[in-house]
Amino acid sequence: FYGFLGERLSGTADIRSNGATPYVMRQFLALLQSWLPVVHRASFAGMSTWWVSVLVFTCGNALCLGVIAYLWGRGAITLGTAYLIFNYAQLMQQPLEDVRTQLQDLQEAGASIERIEELLATPSRITDGVGVPLPAGALAVELAALRFGYEPDDLVLHDIALRLQPGKVLGLLGRTGSGKTTLARLLLRLYDPTQGVVQVGGVDIRDCTLHHLRQRVGMVTQDVQLFNASVRDNLTFFDHTLPDARITAVLDDVGLGPWLRALPSGLDTMLEGGGTGLSAGQAQLLAFTRLFLRDPGLVIMDEASSRLDPATERLIERAIDKLLLNRTAIIIAHRLSTVERADEIMVLEGGRIREHGQRHTLAHDPTSHFHHLLQTGLEPVLA
Repeated sequence: FYGFLGERLSGTADIRSNGATPYVMRQFLALLQSWLPVVHRASFAGMSTWWVSVLVFTCGNALCLGVIAYLWGRGAITLGTAYLIFNYAQLMQQPLEDVRTQLQDLQEAGASIERIEELLATPSRITDGVGVPLPAGALAVELAALRFGYEPDDLVLHDIALRLQPGKVLGLLGRTGSGKTTLARLLLRLYDPTQGVVQVGGVDIRDCTLHHLRQRVGMVTQDVQLFNASVRDNLTFFDHTLPDARITAVLDDVGLGPWLRALPSGLDTMLEGGGTGLSAGQAQLLAFTRLFLRDPGLVIMDEASSRLDPATERLIERAIDKLLLNRTAIIIAHRLSTVERADEIMVLEGGRIREHGQRHTLAHDPTSHFHHLLQTGLEPVLA
């Protein structure tokens, strides 16, 4: 229910603008109706324990008064003693009531702990390799007979083969759903291939540790995740070993120096989760800053400039050129200007390589698909 509520609240503008409010409210009502009997059963169980405690104390008070009346009738106690006996019996009520409510809290906590333990006990299919290190500098990329599917019998990529030399830039093109982003995820080992080999720097990435691989391979996407933390922690991912001078220098390189100096507390300024209070361009530039700080040997940019306005995009062009210097890069793009700096072009279609070659050669070959894209424009053809 809370997952449903969070998704719908985050998409309020789209829901209203598309006239889907009645549909969402019907779903909301259906969820509440399914939740109601569960709440009734839980409330009945909770009230049952409460009624049991009330009954016990009622019987206890009746017994206490009976004992007091018996002893008072025999002259064994005074009026003050009778009051103390009854008062002591009442003093037991609140601690026992606290125990009852704490038992309910303990049951809720126990259920939550069971769910967390189940999650933590779920083994990941992606495990660390033996720890073979990747070489320094720009990293070569080699894919051999690569196949992959999110479901075993439904392949997304078919027989992908690629050799990208160190320091070269590959422009990866294709329609939405052609497998471009999936290929990038395989290079970061977010998934393992169904069949075939993925090598980076001449090393099978399954032989590397995940931490080392993701330090040497960096990725920037169009969706930037910012945390409710300081500017410093957002850029370093809470790695306090990076000096402030380096962070400031990188921010100057990407054009965010004036923005940083305008912040009230500099690098200690708190940012809101989700990038609230930042423009899309500023959030994207912060993502590029993260990549600069990691200094990877392979850079993957998945529509990394799609959220930037023309002025901000011009601002970041110089930073991208510096980022790609002496590094291997794979640029996933829908726009022609994004792949102008590419050395090679690969076009995916239906999870297969339709075309691959030197950008200059393909651009001047009238029979090539890339030449056709240049003539018609990438945006309408690849959308």
